[in-house]
Amino acid sequence: MKFRIRICLAAVVSALFLPVHSETLRCNGHIVEVGDSRLSVRYLCGEPLLQDSYCAPVYYYPGLQPVPEPFASSVVPCLVVDEWLYDRGPGSLVATVRFRAGVVLSITYGARATP
Repeated sequence: MKFRIRICLAAVVSALFLPVHSETLRCNGHIVEVGDSRLSVRYLCGEPLLQDSYCAPVYYYPGLQPVPEPFASSVVPCLVVDEWLYDRGPGSLVATVRFRAGVVLSITYGARATP
């Protein structure tokens, strides 16, 4: 019985350190949701602390395999994914807003901001 309690406690503690996915972000009294445009996020939340862009590979359906290279660069372009990091103040978790094609794909809360 004590072993089960220890395992459950370890699982709960380890889950506290994982990033949390959310569907909304509160900025300046407004709410940003998945599906909002990049322009509306910048208007409601202001400039992000950090910005990053990368090219995500494109997959096709049969077994979700990546598109082979000779065709990938000429036929199927990669999908540009932008990530914006917002520091929401002391004592709050930083928020990462991920965009694909200019639309909010996900909102993730990560580590606490350093004072």
